Amino acid sequence: MKGIKNLIFDFGGVLIDLDRTRCINQFHSLGLNHVDQLLDVCHQQGLFLQHEKGLVDDDTFRNYIRTESGQLQLSDSQIDAAWNSFLVTIPTYKLEALLQLRQHYMVYLLSNTNNIHWQWSVEHAFPYKSFRVENYFEKIYLSYEMKMAKPDVEIFQAVLADADILPEETLFLDDSPANCEAARSLGIKTYTPKAHEDWRPLFE
Repeated sequence: MKGIKNLIFDFGGVLIDLDRTRCINQFHSLGLNHVDQLLDVCHQQGLFLQHEKGLVDDDTFRNYIRTESGQLQLSDSQIDAAWNSFLVTIPTYKLEALLQLRQHYMVYLLSNTNNIHWQWSVEHAFPYKSFRVENYFEKIYLSYEMKMAKPDVEIFQAVLADADILPEETLFLDDSPANCEAARSLGIKTYTPKAHEDWRPLFE
């Protein structure tokens, strides 16, 4: 941690716990049988990736689910519930840790996500005591708003430029080795936590 002034956190798998199997089962129950090939814990494929990059909107995504499943009567809420079943919860000790880290570092979030997931997370995952999502980070960078996604180097360059921070003074935590490799190519220090890992000892 010597010389580190800035922390960039990934969201899924680093802060919020994920349940890919539950999500796949939920989509199977809606008739989307090939979803396994499109969903990865770190990197989505096909229209799921386009949704994550903000290249298709929520309605287009939902209509894709209806068409691919052959269930045109599916409601928005049914589709959103299946999609959001990917997300579990953020352990409160991690929320506490973010608040404490903000006293010593500039703390940012950089997430490959989509509007449906993010709105659910803002409402259900981040509220803690009197705190809301904006209390944990200096700034939040979301793939669907930026129209780019990790591990593309451009998204890291955009964050460094917008936040006006130096790569050598920055630590990036992400559960994807590919994302970390891309960040390291720019001189950013990285750490790749395992699923459900308590990464607080890094900062002791």
